[in-house]
Amino acid sequence: MFETLSDRLDKVFTGLRGKGRLTDADIDATAREIRIALLEADVALPAVRAFINAVKERARGAEVSQALNPAQQVIKIVNEELIQILGGETRRLRYAKQSPTVIMLAGLQGSGKTTLAGKLGRWLRGQGHAPLLVACDLQRPNAVNQLSIVAQQAGVDVYAPEPGNGVGDPIRVAADSVEHARRTQHDVVVVDTAGRLGIDAELMAQAAGIRDAVRPDETLFVVDAMIGQDAVTTAEAFRDGVGFSGVVLTKLDGDARGGAALSVRYVTGQPIMFASTGEKLTDFDVFHPERMASRILGMGDVLTLIEQAEQAFDADQAEKMAGKLASREGFTLEDFLEQMMAIRKMGPIANLLGMLPGAGAMKEQLKQVDDRDLDRTAAIIRSMTPQERVDSKIINASRRVRIANGSGVTVTEVNQLLERFAQAQKMMGQMAGSMGLPGMGPMSKKARGRQMQAQSKKGKGKKGGVKGKGGPARRPIGAPGVNGLPGGLPGQLPGGMPGLPPGQALPDLSKLDFSQFKDERPGR
Repeated sequence: MFETLSDRLDKVFTGLRGKGRLTDADIDATAREIRIALLEADVALPAVRAFINAVKERARGAEVSQALNPAQQVIKIVNEELIQILGGETRRLRYAKQSPTVIMLAGLQGSGKTTLAGKLGRWLRGQGHAPLLVACDLQRPNAVNQLSIVAQQAGVDVYAPEPGNGVGDPIRVAADSVEHARRTQHDVVVVDTAGRLGIDAELMAQAAGIRDAVRPDETLFVVDAMIGQDAVTTAEAFRDGVGFSGVVLTKLDGDARGGAALSVRYVTGQPIMFASTGEKLTDFDVFHPERMASRILGMGDVLTLIEQAEQAFDADQAEKMAGKLASREGFTLEDFLEQMMAIRKMGPIANLLGMLPGAGAMKEQLKQVDDRDLDRTAAIIRSMTPQERVDSKIINASRRVRIANGSGVTVTEVNQLLERFAQAQKMMGQMAGSMGLPGMGPMSKKARGRQMQAQSKKGKGKKGGVKGKGGPARRPIGAPGVNGLPGGLPGQLPGGMPGLPPGQALPDLSKLDFSQFKDERPGR
């Protein structure tokens, strides 16, 4: 969504990096380019003015003029001001001291409230709560049925006493839902309200009636991030008519300009609490202003990437893999498949790579990343027998043809996969080191015993003598020794060391003739 804005800001900062000192003219030109970029991104004019004034004031201060790298300092200022305009700190849900906590969703029709109710319910369940979704949208056709299906997919309960489709009183349903939640031991109530195609008196009256009936602890205004500056107008109308304590942005995965995200917080004064980035129930998370600002400026979002990895990778499975590598059992194709499927669960590969710092410079390459390549790789591995997955060296030419036919790919693709796996296997072996992977536990007792046994065998070969009490072992006659010394054989090295190849033996020092170096001076 912020791709256009990110590109424009990147061009602005590229022009600054070559300058060792910034003049007032440079600052004004930079501020003008940033203003144009924000306006093109559909950011509300009051928010743009406040942002530019703050950046210019700080850019003319001592922190830039005295900096060794003024361009980097300006980028730092822009990043910090972006964080401020997006809300500053992350805002968390406020739970009631006495359950249930009531969360009311409000917004225009089509903004994604019903789907968001399911996402929020699933997220709350993951946080250890027992949420109850309440169907108070009794106007839109099949809205109650949709909420029931979404709740089932999210694994949470739903309260829908009325069939909807214009039948039932939403205010009474909302009021009864709180008592129902107390009886059924639900600690959070999420109320899904009706929306309209525009702001009207009937919508506001119904939303205000539900608010008065349930007295919500949090009222979340759901806004479509794709509608641009009109989102600010809608938010102001809801703020004055109903009131809300937080904002939820939906459809952040769209290709719109994304000005709503940068405008609604400044204009309404209420924080953005959650963000929805896709159609799946898992595409939902807490909104972090500092991470969003970092992504807009092309600095990546490593923290979110780490959190997604923690959710996708099973801790027991990771510990099992670490112990397997540390104990020298080896990295098999079965392990390779498990790791690949865990990455697949984290979402599209292009999105994951886009969270890395510097990924903005590889946008064209990221567009060419195809997730179906992972699916083809998985099909190849699943076409192998259990024995072939454990020991890939037994996969000969005929087996490769069978695997290719079974997975619907060419033999060349099978060969390429096996080559890549061999490289990964070698790398895993190198990482393991001599005493196991760092931070992944010591070598197993069995492997340690084998290593000590091998070392003891080598040590016996190096002693070259017999044990004796009270003194060193005597060297047997004819034992390898230093050439020219008693017991030594010409051309051999000290005991336990192999002899040199034929023709390269060490010279016999006893046969050297030093007469030509005799001192002929008188008296010598």
